[in-house]
Amino acid sequence: MLLKSLNIISLQDKNIFSNSIYISFLGFLIIIFFLIFGRRLKLAVQLERFGLPIAVISGILGISIGPFGAIHFLPKETINVWSNFPTPLLSLVFATLMMGRPIPNISGLVKPIFNQFLLALSLGFGQFFVGGLVVKYFLPPTMDTNPLMGCLIEVGFEGGHGAASIIGESFNRLGFPNGLDLGLAMATMGLLSSSLLGSIFIFLGRTFGISDTEEISEKKDNQKENTKIGIFADLRILIINLGFSGLAISFGVLLLKFLKYISNPFGDFSREIIFSLPVFPFILIGSLLIRYILEKTKNTEFISNILQREIGILSTDLLIFSAMASLDISIVFENWKIILVFTIFGLLWNLICIAYFAYFIFDDYWFEKSLIEFGNSTGVVASGLLLLRLADPKNISRTLPIFTSKQLFAQLVLSGGFFTVLAPLMIAKIGIDYWTEICAVITFVILLIAYIFNKGELKKSL
Repeated sequence: MLLKSLNIISLQDKNIFSNSIYISFLGFLIIIFFLIFGRRLKLAVQLERFGLPIAVISGILGISIGPFGAIHFLPKETINVWSNFPTPLLSLVFATLMMGRPIPNISGLVKPIFNQFLLALSLGFGQFFVGGLVVKYFLPPTMDTNPLMGCLIEVGFEGGHGAASIIGESFNRLGFPNGLDLGLAMATMGLLSSSLLGSIFIFLGRTFGISDTEEISEKKDNQKENTKIGIFADLRILIINLGFSGLAISFGVLLLKFLKYISNPFGDFSREIIFSLPVFPFILIGSLLIRYILEKTKNTEFISNILQREIGILSTDLLIFSAMASLDISIVFENWKIILVFTIFGLLWNLICIAYFAYFIFDDYWFEKSLIEFGNSTGVVASGLLLLRLADPKNISRTLPIFTSKQLFAQLVLSGGFFTVLAPLMIAKIGIDYWTEICAVITFVILLIAYIFNKGELKKSL
């Protein structure tokens, strides 16, 4: 009888396992179908030219036919599978970020990289500052607020779904069980806001001639990349490039595991920070290291810049689609006031801070530099890269090497880095008031440093 029961359980486990594989495979096919279908639509292609990405259009379609949409075509199990996609997809984005391009010669780019770094820091710490103000003064008193809500803007906007999933575990340990769901909802709202507002900015930039790269880009767009077809036809090169991306991800995972392994002597507080760190900054280091080794050994022919870029683009599209399509609308509806207030104030701060840098700090190509940072600070790095790809597809502004170089440092600090992990622990230890004041001081000191550092250039321009 016992053996029979065990056999039944075993069969049930096999059925569950096979169903999970089936659902995962079905979900993957559906995502690919939506993206291919979106690119076949003439209207969708025209919308992308105006700045609205096809991945966002496909994501909206995914929401509408999901279990929480108007047409309940897809089962909830498929959405549960999709909700696990953002972390591995974002890992692929970081793996290709440095590997698919020559290591930039920072000669003449030190000042632009430093300014971009200051902008990233002021956005991130400002989101902590604004989040603390919202918790203290702007949430309705009838709400059951938690001081840890002060992290939601930075975790959701800068960190995205990957960071929200990891920091959600810290939230739960610190007595904020709804933090994971709210963080994921904020990440999706940030991604959606980044795509939609970024599309509007690109449209306005093209309409009023704000972008300096449009005319040159249009001329270069007519040139055919004959090598692209040959690269995609060669399966061997595809496998090699995927292998190098996987190697960068493996390096990041192993480096993080090594840090956890040697963290015992560091004390409980330090160990908690290390165990809460996401893997993305270490993958970025792995991507740079592999590229550096290949360039030093003169073996860069193994890496296809175009193919690495296409892998990153596809991962970005899949990330945006899966994050939007897996959004649990019921969570948004249940907490719509909290999410709406944090989204409004987060976007307001991002726009104010970026406008300050665009007007006072950036000397050339301010539109492209501001746009990619808006996407990154609102909808993670993949969104920023997508917006820059739409605004400056040929990298005429040289914003991409500036951004990727800056990201090596900024990713370790914010966007799921050290301070993203530290924030909930510090709020639990010293309180939301002191943490908000600390972030306010750091934010305005950074803004002042940026102003003083560029004061000479300001006098020349005025």
